[in-house]
Amino acid sequence: MPASAAPSTVNDSDTPVGRILIADDNQQNRELLEAYLADEGHEILMAVDGRQTLDVAHERQPDLVLLDIMMPKLSGYEVCQQLKADAHTRSIPVLMVTALRDMGDIEKAVAAGADDFLSKPVHRLELKTRVRSLLRVRHLTSERDRLLAYLAEVEPTSAPADRH
Repeated sequence: MPASAAPSTVNDSDTPVGRILIADDNQQNRELLEAYLADEGHEILMAVDGRQTLDVAHERQPDLVLLDIMMPKLSGYEVCQQLKADAHTRSIPVLMVTALRDMGDIEKAVAAGADDFLSKPVHRLELKTRVRSLLRVRHLTSERDRLLAYLAEVEPTSAPADRH
């Protein structure tokens, strides 16, 4: 699936269903997030450290990354910066999910390119609402990109020269 591809299906609540990468070194946290999203119909991918998160993101092109900040090998900040710096992954929304609550941590996440921020303990409704919102934005952005690409194909490549 190309980086600009949109979630292809929609669930009963008219929300795009997507491929979500949950990146957290704590198995209980990964399982909790997966359980909270289980009834939405998403395809769930898992990663246990920063390096694996980047590998899975490049190989599987998720529609959204739920990213813990405190992880081994590469921090969530580093992972987010690398995802946003790479043309193949920069359009993937990143939702930072962390126990860190200091405003400086939030500012650092935003500076790294995070699209949203969620503090632990995660509340089911808040998680589902933010995931739904980020997937909708991803879907609309992908639709716009497809439309612009189509228009570029059907428009003449050069305008006729003015004759005076």
